[in-house]
Amino acid sequence: MSFLEKTRNWYGRFEHPISSFSLVAGFVFDALTLKRVDMFWENIWILVHLVIVGLFILLINLQDSEKGDEYNPEKKHFWYVNILQFFFGGLLSTYLVFYFRSADIFVTWHFILVLLLAFILNQFFKSQYVRFNFQISLFFLSIYSFAIFLIPVILHKIGTKIFLLSGLISIIFIAIFLLILFFTKKKNFIKNKKTILISIVGISFLINFLYFTNLIPPIPLSLKDGGIYNFVQKNHEGNYDVYGEDYSWKEYFKLYKDFKRVPGSPIYAYSAIFSPRNLNLKIVHEWQYYDDGKKEWLTKSVVNLPVVGGRDGGFRTYSMRSNLEYGKWRVDVKTELGQTIGRLRFNIVYADAEPTIIKEIKK
Repeated sequence: MSFLEKTRNWYGRFEHPISSFSLVAGFVFDALTLKRVDMFWENIWILVHLVIVGLFILLINLQDSEKGDEYNPEKKHFWYVNILQFFFGGLLSTYLVFYFRSADIFVTWHFILVLLLAFILNQFFKSQYVRFNFQISLFFLSIYSFAIFLIPVILHKIGTKIFLLSGLISIIFIAIFLLILFFTKKKNFIKNKKTILISIVGISFLINFLYFTNLIPPIPLSLKDGGIYNFVQKNHEGNYDVYGEDYSWKEYFKLYKDFKRVPGSPIYAYSAIFSPRNLNLKIVHEWQYYDDGKKEWLTKSVVNLPVVGGRDGGFRTYSMRSNLEYGKWRVDVKTELGQTIGRLRFNIVYADAEPTIIKEIKK
């Protein structure tokens, strides 16, 4: 038996643990190495994955195979399906990293959940990869997820029109791909056309629903840094000096950290927003107070702030309010269209003397 045959049989025997390890390792690798959504090589990485996925969908559907071939390492079909599964995993891993960085998980967990479920299904439902409609559905979701942040990066704009354009481009690309499949494997296409149409319409509807209800992370924007402070100022070196309480480690486990305020003293909300190069925009700091009597959040102030794109650590800015009520507060950092980039939470408690304050420099 040759070395190649031994390797092939060994992989076939330990396929599931190897596949699981490679996908988890790939996710960790992506989390550590992927930097910015506007970087050339990051997007080339995604594009290469999409091309390979498209190629192996074609190969799987052009080849005549029998039931169970996807589990037989002696068959080409086995390797085609495994390669397709691996590169789908790489795509979904990349999207999870980028979208998670752009999300306040308590606000926009819905779309992250969609990607996470797709990532998990990719691992445990190998048998579905022989299904034509499953391949196309996952491929369309992958194209759409890419277009959502690539088109704003290319056009240096965000907004409803740009989002709708991203959807239109995604539909055009999947339509061209389906047209190629129609001319290469007409019988398979005709057999599944109704299911494919329902899947594409369903995915489009879901993504648009999440967008127009502000449940999709506002990628390519992200909150790189943020916090609530006693004082913020820009220093002569162009950095920001922030002064805040020296919290104990226990406070960092609270969703709403206690902020000790002396009556009459102001409170500052600091944020550093990442935006791609040449994508300049306005954001808002929406100061909201939780009314225990009404059991709802009340908007007390909205501050418009500029953001200049391109800075790796995010464009730094802040807003300030005075004479705030005691109780739960949050500052929603949003786009002008209302998409939540991040949320700063704090609980104002009374202090008859200034707490111990430390200085930090935001570079």
